[in-house]
Order: sequence, then C-alpha cells, then structure tokens
Amino acid sequence: MTIGVVIVRALVIVLSGAVGASLGPALEVSRLTAGLAAAVLAAFVVLLEHIAARVPVERLFWGVAGGFFGVIGGLAIGMALASLAPSAGMAGFGLPALLGAYLGAAVAVRRHHDLEAVTAVLFPRARRRAALYKILDTSVIIDGRIADVCEAGFVDGTLLVPQFVLHELQQIADSGDALKRNRGKRGFEVLQRLRGMPRVAVEITDIDFPPIRDVDRKLIELAKQVGGKVVTNDYNLNKLAELSGVSVLNVNELAKGLKPQMLAGEIVRVHVLREGKEVGQGVAYLDDGTMVVVDQGRRHLGHTVDVTVTSVLQTAAGRMIFSRLREPESSTGGRSA
Repeated sequence: MTIGVVIVRALVIVLSGAVGASLGPALEVSRLTAGLAAAVLAAFVVLLEHIAARVPVERLFWGVAGGFFGVIGGLAIGMALASLAPSAGMAGFGLPALLGAYLGAAVAVRRHHDLEAVTAVLFPRARRRAALYKILDTSVIIDGRIADVCEAGFVDGTLLVPQFVLHELQQIADSGDALKRNRGKRGFEVLQRLRGMPRVAVEITDIDFPPIRDVDRKLIELAKQVGGKVVTNDYNLNKLAELSGVSVLNVNELAKGLKPQMLAGEIVRVHVLREGKEVGQGVAYLDDGTMVVVDQGRRHLGHTVDVTVTSVLQTAAGRMIFSRLREPESSTGGRSA
C-alpha cells in the first residue's frame, strides 16, 4: 500500500466526519455525535474498498448480481408481508430486502464455479490472466529448482506468493535450528533471484483466510479464488489439492519426467558404493539418485567400473537400473555417474 493511498483514505474519513458534523443540527443530534458516526461509516466504506480490491472482478460481479436479484425477491416478500400486516411499516419492506440481498450475494459468490462458462464470456481477459497464476508454496521456494525452470522459460504467467507463505518462510529463517535457518535464508535468496529475472513476473498478495490456520489449505483456497495452479514439491499438498479439484504443478514430477532414459545395452560408468541384496551384487547411484544394481559388482566395491544396462524397472518409489559388468573386449566410452 503506497503512502498516497493512505493519505487519500484518511482524507475521505476526515472529510466525511466534517460533513457529518455539519448535518448534526438538521438531524437533531450533536455535531460531535453526527461527525463520529459519519467518520465510522466512512472507515467502514474504506474497509470494504480495501477488501474488494483483493477480490477478482468476476466474483464481485456475481456478488452484485446475486444481491440485486436477492433484493427483488426480498421486496416481493416484503410486499406480501405488508399486505398481511400493514402495521409493519417500512421495516416490513426493509428486513426482507436486506436478508434477500445477503442471501443472493452469498449464494452467487459461493457457487460462482458453476457459472464459469458465463464468466469466461463476460470476462475473457480476467479468466486468461487467472489461469496463468502459479501459486508458490514454501517447500518449492526453499527447494530452489523453480528458479532454474523459470530461467529456462518453461513457466509462463505470474508467480503468486502469498504473505502467509512469506510469514512461514520468515519463521523458518528465524528458527534456532541452524539447518532450518539456512533453509529459510535459501528461500528468500530464491525469491530475490526470481524477482530479478526480467522475463518472470512475481506478485506478492495479501489475500488471506484467517479462519484457516493450515498453510496448505490456505493455498488451496487461494488457488480456488484466483483460478490458479499450486506449484509445490510436497506430496501431501499435491494429493490434497487434487482431491480439492485444484490443478498442481509438482516440481518432482517434472524432474522425474526429464530424467534421461536408459536403454538395454547402453554403457554407463558408475562407482560401486555397497553390496546388493543378492549374492555378488553391487549397488551404485547415478547423479540424479537412480539406483544401479550391478551383477557381480561386489568385488569392485569402492571402484569405478563400466557396466552394460540389462533392464530398467520403473516403480512407485522411482527407477531402478539392472546391469552387468561390461565385457573388456567391448570397451568404449560411456556415460559417467
């Protein structure tokens, strides 16, 4: 919030109070009482303006539309009530209209997802912009690989970072544990790197959901509100978002999809680190953490050897590569791990 906005809002409240004070005699109340009431009313209006500025325009539209039709329904009920109880007076019209406006606006806002087809026609630009929102969670910021992906130009749209994520990141950076503290500092360094990229738009949002304490659920509600996608590498948040109908971009899934594929017969250079489960087996790892089981590799523990891939097994836990020692006569250069 800029200082100019604060000054304008303060002037609105002060001027409203002055105008209210001048109306005091006409309303047969003291100038002080009328001025205070007008200032409080102006402050309430300013608060509504602040809240409305954070709500997508399509939700505002459906709220106003729902409230309008709610008022019409409420007035119809008020007319029926007035005919049955003439002594109810203006209250007989006002109360049903007020309740109808609230009900219509609340239902329209809560069910705006059912009106997305109409929304896309009325606000095509807003819907396209919302679809480009990528909401970052704390884990993916600390992880840092999202910066490399953005730098390579594989992510379009706007990276949305909520204030409650920054707050969680600050708590980690202020932790008494040195490891957590370093992770938090790394997260802020990654954000600074993202903001310094000319082709990447980073937006900090104040949208929050105070009744919800869990950060993961806040992220899901934010994604629903702005129509964006959650970017994470957290397995639990991934599943929770999918169950909630929110699109997810998982950096781990991306990394898994970009792993180089091994083919049977390919030669790889590996460093045998430990024994395998079967007799005579040795185990090595590629740079990306993929396990390589080397048949008869036990006798080469602690040494770097060339192996020939025999098969590749894809499991839920990841990839496993089975291999055998390369025959000396077929010695050629290979991939190094």
